[in-house]
Amino acid sequence: MRFGVEILTVYAFSEENRNRAPADVAMLMDLLRSFAERELDSLRRENVRVTAIGRLDALPGPTCEAIRALCAATATNDGLVLNLALNYGARRELCDAIRALTADVAAGRLDPASIDDASLSGYLYTAGMPDPDLVIRTGGELRLSNFMLYQSAYAELWATNVRWPDFDETLFEEALGSFARRQRRFGT
Repeated sequence: MRFGVEILTVYAFSEENRNRAPADVAMLMDLLRSFAERELDSLRRENVRVTAIGRLDALPGPTCEAIRALCAATATNDGLVLNLALNYGARRELCDAIRALTADVAAGRLDPASIDDASLSGYLYTAGMPDPDLVIRTGGELRLSNFMLYQSAYAELWATNVRWPDFDETLFEEALGSFARRQRRFGT
């Protein structure tokens, strides 16, 4: 895995993006669908496994089908995991997790006294994935924008004024270099 990065989660389409003009949303859905179809062979060659988090079923049928097909076609790859956050919002993720957790408590499958960080994490969309070490924010914004709020509790943050389409390998290396020089304290 290049740069030692094992999992790269990209906030590709937020739940809030659905509030954009319908033509803009349609264009973004077409971009996602065409990405999934166009990049499949390249991702296979590069041994990238694609996963997706968020409420995929709310995406338009062709987009959802293309993303699910891409995930299925790369499922056995064991290189970099490219995790696409699609129709994703951290607050919705937490609500979904709490609903599922409380349903298990009500059904007697989970003892409320046993609920801890690990058990709650198992109900998140990212269940089974480690928390992010680094969150990179492009476009000059200095906020998390409803992205992995629970998982990012101890993530290091790095921001740039460069917008996402222009974010390149040089900036990625700069972010990783900044991260490597930090002394992580995990709340101490």
